[in-house]
Amino acid sequence: MALEWVVLGYAAGAEAIMLLLLTLPGLDGIRKGLIVVTRNLLKPFLSIVPFCLFLLMDIYWKYETRPTCESDSCSPSEHLRHQKSMMKSQRNALLIAAALAFYWLLYAVTGLVVRVEQLKSRVEKLKRVE
Repeated sequence: MALEWVVLGYAAGAEAIMLLLLTLPGLDGIRKGLIVVTRNLLKPFLSIVPFCLFLLMDIYWKYETRPTCESDSCSPSEHLRHQKSMMKSQRNALLIAAALAFYWLLYAVTGLVVRVEQLKSRVEKLKRVE
């Protein structure tokens, strides 16, 4: 299962980098290319949503079927393993939330940047007409 989390982490990282590049000021020269690349990647990145839901179900299933570690019923090593498992589940849930949030932000920001570019071209066209 580690490969799924690596893939999700890389996808969230790629989303974050694209979001950062789209929102940084001073990159007007490469912004049009970034917009084209980002708009073309939004549909493939949409597969992150069902993938995250699958991984969330996996976390839930592991949570429901894990052995319980009561106060006196387990050894210190079992208790430590239980705590590590809980920490990994929480970390993975945060990764899922980050990947979904970055996708939503990337979708929204890309739409806004496209709209701003369209409005800029309209303003330039109106300035030339006058």
